[in-house]
Amino acid sequence: MYLQYRTVTQLGLKSKGLEMFTLSETSIVATIVLVAFAILGWGFYRAKPFGKLGIFAWLQSVVLMAPWLLFFGLFAAGIYINIVGILFLVVASAGLYIYLGKQLRAAGQDALLKQKANQRLAAEASSETNTTENAPPPVGVAELKVEVLTIPEDDLNAIKGIFGIDTFFATETIAYQEGAIFKGNLRGEAQEVHNRLSTSLQERIGDRYRLFLVENTDGRPVVIVLPSRNDPRPTNLAQKSFAVILFLATVATSLEAAGILLSFDLFGQLQRLPETLPIGLGLLTILVAHEIGHWVMAQRYNVRLSWPFFLPAVQIGSFGAITRFESLLPNRTVLFDISLAGPAAGGIVSLLMLIAGLLLSHQGSLFQVPNQFFQGSILVGSLARVVLGSALQSPLVNVHPLVVIGWLGLVVTALNLMPAGQLDGGRIVQAIYGRKTAGRASLATLILLGIVSLANPLAMYWAILILFLQRDLERPSLNEISEPDDARAGLGLLALFLMISTLLPLTPALAGRLGIG
Repeated sequence: MYLQYRTVTQLGLKSKGLEMFTLSETSIVATIVLVAFAILGWGFYRAKPFGKLGIFAWLQSVVLMAPWLLFFGLFAAGIYINIVGILFLVVASAGLYIYLGKQLRAAGQDALLKQKANQRLAAEASSETNTTENAPPPVGVAELKVEVLTIPEDDLNAIKGIFGIDTFFATETIAYQEGAIFKGNLRGEAQEVHNRLSTSLQERIGDRYRLFLVENTDGRPVVIVLPSRNDPRPTNLAQKSFAVILFLATVATSLEAAGILLSFDLFGQLQRLPETLPIGLGLLTILVAHEIGHWVMAQRYNVRLSWPFFLPAVQIGSFGAITRFESLLPNRTVLFDISLAGPAAGGIVSLLMLIAGLLLSHQGSLFQVPNQFFQGSILVGSLARVVLGSALQSPLVNVHPLVVIGWLGLVVTALNLMPAGQLDGGRIVQAIYGRKTAGRASLATLILLGIVSLANPLAMYWAILILFLQRDLERPSLNEISEPDDARAGLGLLALFLMISTLLPLTPALAGRLGIG
């Protein structure tokens, strides 16, 4: 059975289309490099006024971006770094990032001690001033705040009682939605303070309110207290029914994609259904592994997830699934772990299938694909070159079906790792860098997809899905201030790097140098 040329066209690998894509891809790579340098320059300008702490934080950003800048800068110049060199760059970058993080925390401890001392002196001075000045507040101010606050007075007094000089020194109360914002000064490590305040709040009022520790628009920590009735709602029966319908549709499109790979239309030849089962079930295995990864990690943190809403797609079987959080997340580390677990599980299964398929490929294998097939991905092309060697120089390459299944699985995983909105990649960026950076990354991703869609309609389809279904950021965690540790930041960097290396194609020149085609 042959994988005919029309099938390659449907996978976005037609030679003429590939040339068009390559031309735009070179300009895109150059643009990415230039924008990255501009961001680094702007970051240094912003970091310089903060002295040593600012410079250390800026250097961490440089270290995280360095492998990407070096790889894509050389790529744009026509120089390709093999997979071993890529892994070395990533490992070296992660190690240096962790080292700088330790230096930053050491410098930050000194600055924090000085800040606490100054805050304590200021608080004592303010207390002395209040005892000597008993002038009432301006007429109408106190009454106005009481009128707009919707929290019952008894609850409000109980909430105010949880604050202290050793946790969070509240100085101002502002009405916010059905709760209140408390401005003040954070007097300790964010996670420890949040735990103490949350425990005290539950002891005083029970489970009727939720306490969030977030950054204000001016970058200062504030406490927000909201009623628990605003918690995420569980999936209702109608939504579950819709999730089942989407899953059945995804089963159908996965089998149809398998039929396309086998050069026939399943919906027009249902009697050939058994032929599509191995490939279709392979694709579904990757999708299910992805969702199991999310579910296992969520169970570890006692976080409830909605049923997955799969996105059927005839071209590649499915674009993955939309999964909502049905409970509040305690901190950004939990957001990172749950978000990464799905792509990690699906990606590992896909990679194992791809490698196993390459090892099992031989003359007479089920599929014969044009060698241009392996130019569609830097990662897949590099692995194929290592395993298949000179066989990639033939116009048609014999491959095992697991190669195609693994490649499609990697594409689905990579699409979900794009740093946009509530995609896994968007959640990872939000967990590591915060909401502001995640919002900018989402906008940049949508713009880049719009540019790429000029050569590849699949990118436009994916951009529309993100724009209408996934563009919003994930809701803030209960503790939005504490960041994931350096090891997780390194893993996030590796995941995003693998995403780009999966989706970015080889140029014909580099493919020729690698012996592909």
